[in-house]
Amino acid sequence: MIDPRLLRDHPDRVRAAQTKRGLSTAVVDDALAADERRRSSIVEFEALRSEQKSLGKQIPAAQGEEKQALLARTKTLSGEVKKAEAAQAEAEAAYRSCVMAIPNPAAEAAPAGGEDDYVVLEHVGEPRDFAAEGFEPRDHVELGKILGAIDIDRGAKVSGARFYYLTGIGADLEFALVNMAMDQARGAGFTTMIPPTLVKPRAMEGTGFLGQAADDVYRVEGEDMYLVGTSEVPLAAYHSDEIIDAQDLPLRYAAFSPCFRKEAGSYGKDTRGIIRVHWFDKVEMFSYTTMEDSEAEHQRLLGWEKEWLGKLELAYRVIDTAAGDLGLSAQRKFDCEAWIPTQGRYRELTSTSNCTDFQARRLDIRGRFPAEEGGIKPLATLNGTLVAIPRTIVAILETHQQADGSVRVPQALQPYLQGREVLEPVVAR
Repeated sequence: MIDPRLLRDHPDRVRAAQTKRGLSTAVVDDALAADERRRSSIVEFEALRSEQKSLGKQIPAAQGEEKQALLARTKTLSGEVKKAEAAQAEAEAAYRSCVMAIPNPAAEAAPAGGEDDYVVLEHVGEPRDFAAEGFEPRDHVELGKILGAIDIDRGAKVSGARFYYLTGIGADLEFALVNMAMDQARGAGFTTMIPPTLVKPRAMEGTGFLGQAADDVYRVEGEDMYLVGTSEVPLAAYHSDEIIDAQDLPLRYAAFSPCFRKEAGSYGKDTRGIIRVHWFDKVEMFSYTTMEDSEAEHQRLLGWEKEWLGKLELAYRVIDTAAGDLGLSAQRKFDCEAWIPTQGRYRELTSTSNCTDFQARRLDIRGRFPAEEGGIKPLATLNGTLVAIPRTIVAILETHQQADGSVRVPQALQPYLQGREVLEPVVAR
């Protein structure tokens, strides 16, 4: 959640941040009013408790009518204290509800607007000119059939729309990508992880996925558990309710996990192929660092993503996501979008978000610093995709395809595919 001091001392900044996201500012006024009620209820409760304690000291020394009066007041006061305590708890819950609904204020440098108001920061590489090479590119669905790599029909038969099988070289390609990604992360100093994909509500709420993204989350019926849509969730919650020594920062983790998304609101979008699916595997980077170093760490995560895409020999662009398209927790987000030949446009392959201290406050993750540096205070959390398997396979197959339906393997990936330089067509089954 946002820093309460920012809300209280600089409400206009929070209002401006809401406007930048295209959201109502009413929630800011609601939160300020709730904060006032909360603080008033605390004052009232503490005053009554103080009187109660004072009476407790006076009664033993009192005599006669004075003692009876004190006892009568004590009896009345007990009810008032219970009532004030309940009012304080109610005011605290109302305040928390209001504050939890306020997104992380977008960075000043983040573009204003919605989904289409991103800013392109750079282009890397040139899309292939298939016309100049004399053939029409096949899409990944056709290539997947030719290579015996993707079986969408049986995925739909077994699990429904937006499910698929990776078969043969398709499965090998996933393992190769995961192993290469883990090697890169390990080489950059990340601790590798395989986290749980079922989490309690606090982990989902703490990372901001039970707010505006709640409709996209799978909840396990009959149990208070959720399937994660990204390993950002268990990685952020890993150090919840902990105090981390500042000298151990930054802490960096790279996790492999399956991810599950309802894709709510995507009806009619990307219905062909494996661009937008309900389940996929991913390797995610996650960092805990200081607020002061969070912007630099964000650039480092982006740098590792760019290094990865370079190894795959893909043409891509980097965009600065507009404030209205940011998730609840993100202050700023960069997306790396690869060129998809048969779609004639760039599609998101990786993204990295700086969540500043927003998730850390919700999950009570703090750092222990020297007194002159603030003592114990919230940390910053950041996340970045290294490889999301289906879309990466789409980009590789379509970008590196050859006229006969075979696919050239990027040089960096070849050692992870038993030295294969080309993926050859197979007989359809």
